Amino acid sequence: MGQHVMNNRDFVFRVAPLIGALRAAVVLVAIAIMTAFFGASEAAAVDCRAYPTPGVDWSNCKKRLLMLDNSNFEGANLSGVDFSMTDLSRTNIKKANFSKTMLVRASLAQSDAAGANFERAEGYRSNLSGISASGASFVSAEMQRANFSDADLTNVDFTKAELGRAVFYKAKLANTRFALVNLSRSTFHNVDIGGPVDFTNAFLFLTRIEGVDLSKATGLEQDQIALACGDDRTKLPEGLKTPPSWPCEEE
Repeated sequence: MGQHVMNNRDFVFRVAPLIGALRAAVVLVAIAIMTAFFGASEAAAVDCRAYPTPGVDWSNCKKRLLMLDNSNFEGANLSGVDFSMTDLSRTNIKKANFSKTMLVRASLAQSDAAGANFERAEGYRSNLSGISASGASFVSAEMQRANFSDADLTNVDFTKAELGRAVFYKAKLANTRFALVNLSRSTFHNVDIGGPVDFTNAFLFLTRIEGVDLSKATGLEQDQIALACGDDRTKLPEGLKTPPSWPCEEE
């Protein structure tokens, strides 16, 4: 009897570690399967071959030199995409994410970009004429020589953007923020300023503001005005005076 009890105890002591090791192995296999599943799902979310559809995830894809006009990218993740020289005109890009996207010489003309995110996008010589970008963000974007003619830029945030030589001819501005923006040699002829426009610490070297009504502008200082190019038709906020250097010579 005593020998039988000892054999049972010996069996338990021998088998228990095996059971524990088996359970640990099962847990590890389950974790590996879950990791592979969710990793594959995450990787599958980015599909560079997918058609332009609302909510599509093309993040970091290369989409250069394409004709994508009249597409629907509403709510799409287009962060980091290379759209250089691509035609995105007349597209629905409402609330789309264009952060860090390459838009060099791309066209977004006549597109609906309400609420879109263009933070830190690069759009040298891009065409955004007639774009409806109400509520969009261009914070820290590099949009030198971009064309914003006839664009709706109400409630747009350009804080810290690079907009040297950009064209805002007949653009609609209201509650637009140009704080800390480089606007050197940019053009604001015939803009429609329907509300406050923030120029706090903006760089206005040779910025063309001839005939522009800036009476609703905020954040402007006399030193900034002295660098800009206005004329006797330019209306300044209360407290600022027309510089003796106006009008500037034509370049």
